[in-house]
Formats: sequence, C-alpha cells, structure tokens
Amino acid sequence: MPIVNIQALIALAMFMASLFIARVVVRIREGSLPGGAVWVLYLRMLLGFLLAGSVILGLYSFAGIDIISKHL
Repeated sequence: MPIVNIQALIALAMFMASLFIARVVVRIREGSLPGGAVWVLYLRMLLGFLLAGSVILGLYSFAGIDIISKHL
C-alpha cells in the first residue's frame, strides 16, 4: 500500500478520534460524565490538535505529498 494512502487513513482515524472526543466533551458539559472544567479544557486542546493534524495529513495526502516517511 502506498505511504500516501496510509497517511490518508491516519488522517481519517484522527478525525474519527476528534469526533469521539467532541462527544465526550459535550457529555462532560451536560453532566452525564464525571469531570470538571480542567478536563474540558484539556480535551478541547487535544481536540484542536487532532483536528489540525487530520486536516494537514488529509490535505497532503490529497496532494500526493508524503510527509510521514520524511520524519521516520
């Protein structure tokens, strides 16, 4: 499998993880899951990094540019 396809799959996995974390943040804010403001802040920062990473990896994979093997 070409490395660009693996890069696209990693981008999809990161996007799915960000959707899951967004769901957890909403449930913490509603009160159905335990946690406080610090957890919400931490999870929102993690959500931002995951979204940024998935967008960057997705754009590079659509362009056909390999950025994973350069850093391995």
